[in-house]
Amino acid sequence: MAGNTFGNNFKLMTFGESHGEAIGGVIDGCPSGIALDFDAIQKELDRRKPGQSAIVTQRKESDTVHFLSGIFEGKTTGTPIGFIIPNENQKSDDYSHIKDTYRPSHADYVYEQKYGIRDYRGGGRSSARETASRVVAGAIAKQIAPEIKIHAFVSSVGDISIDKTYQDLDFSLIESNPVRCPDLAVAEKMENYIKQIRKDGDTVGGVITCVIQNVPVGLGEPVFDRLHADLGKAMLSINAVKGFEYGSGFSGAKMKGSEHNDLFNADGTTRTNFSGGIQGGISNGMDIYFRVAFKPVATIMQKQEVLDDKGNLTEQQGKGRHDPCVVPRAVPIVEAMAMLVIVDNLL
Repeated sequence: MAGNTFGNNFKLMTFGESHGEAIGGVIDGCPSGIALDFDAIQKELDRRKPGQSAIVTQRKESDTVHFLSGIFEGKTTGTPIGFIIPNENQKSDDYSHIKDTYRPSHADYVYEQKYGIRDYRGGGRSSARETASRVVAGAIAKQIAPEIKIHAFVSSVGDISIDKTYQDLDFSLIESNPVRCPDLAVAEKMENYIKQIRKDGDTVGGVITCVIQNVPVGLGEPVFDRLHADLGKAMLSINAVKGFEYGSGFSGAKMKGSEHNDLFNADGTTRTNFSGGIQGGISNGMDIYFRVAFKPVATIMQKQEVLDDKGNLTEQQGKGRHDPCVVPRAVPIVEAMAMLVIVDNLL
């Protein structure tokens, strides 16, 4: 299987399956001499881990990271940083019923067609559990460039959305509720809706908005390796992501040039920021902001038609522990992938 490594200068290779012994990764290209805050790294993992609230999967995992190499006396040595996160609460039997069937909108069918074999235990390598390794690398990336501030939050769940710009939100409220929405009135509506969706045995999608501040001018290359192209690839590599837009995004297609142009101030900043902090593929020093759309989780606790490995259509109902809405737990994943891109370009 190819495609397990992300980045050019600050590289992350991940390994492991959802119900194997452990997941983990190897970070290559990390500068030496970085004094790591291990509590901060674990805190990022705690934001992503299952079982943290009533609106996420109830799989119980401590998601405790164990570093194996590349760190001495609390500082990075410049050599590859190896780490593992043990899987402690596997319930592989929850997936025995799908051993010979392919779940709709999952990777089951294409994995078996491509590789001739698949790990049906929670999707194996295709499981979103792999993203915990990305969060570790992203937490280290944050410590390489602490001057850069990044805030991701849930801006919509289903049809329930924040109707304010990010400049009017208090980012300190993001972690104050299980949905990770900084508008508390909207967060309550989202939470109640997700709980009802779970009772119905269904799932729902949503959107995460991410804001990156204090990014210097000059990150990104102007042709194929544009900064927004790197961010787009990073976000689209996350499980369940169906869309990415930065700056004005698709709404910019409805505007006139006279409305959309970001006019300069004398100091090189711009009066508006429809460009989303990136022009010509290069950061311009303004806030970078983008939105990431997540589909509803594919496993639902309702009967639906599935295909078996003999080519027969049959009826099956989902089992096991699954998120009714993935976006609250995806917030730290979006931040991690964004920081991997920024630090990769910084280096």
